[in-house]
Amino acid sequence: MKTYTAKTVKDAIKLAVEDLGVEENDLIFSIKEEKRTLLSKKAVIEVYELSDAIEYAQQYITNVLTSLDIEEVTTTASLNDDIIRIEINTGHNPIVIGKNGVTLQALNELTRLAVSSKFKHRFRILLDVGDYKGAKYNRVARLARMSAKTVQKTHVDVTLDPMPSDERRIVHNALVNFSHIKTESSGEGKARAVTIKYVE
Repeated sequence: MKTYTAKTVKDAIKLAVEDLGVEENDLIFSIKEEKRTLLSKKAVIEVYELSDAIEYAQQYITNVLTSLDIEEVTTTASLNDDIIRIEINTGHNPIVIGKNGVTLQALNELTRLAVSSKFKHRFRILLDVGDYKGAKYNRVARLARMSAKTVQKTHVDVTLDPMPSDERRIVHNALVNFSHIKTESSGEGKARAVTIKYVE
């Protein structure tokens, strides 16, 4: 974390951008002080690095699971395609995953909200436990491809079961090169699902 001081917030941001060599849109910062008087102006911003957000996410996960009496919590983080991926391992992995991955999905959403709120910046975060998500993604992609082949043959649209946003993204990506196929998400909240459609 670094602190930058200037006459205005805009000037402080400019200093940070030049110092760190990043685009302004990629800057993660919070305004710590902003004063304007007749005689002087002063603005102070704190700039965070991505590593700060990742460390905060890992600590948040550990604190949540420890408070639930889940022991031996370890986390390993990596960054792929602007997604913060955190692998969790505990002495009670099945409990962390929950039935059909519901508990893991809830922990993922809580972590994303906590980190975004702390750093005033939207992050894409993906939690996994024992490659549960990786295996789930493979099943979802396989189902999507099978369904798309059926739609190609019958010209009848297929709507898959509702699934979270990360799994819907897997469907869209799996079918991007399928001829005469397009995918659309519809519905709200937990009912949001992907429809595989035939197009001429």
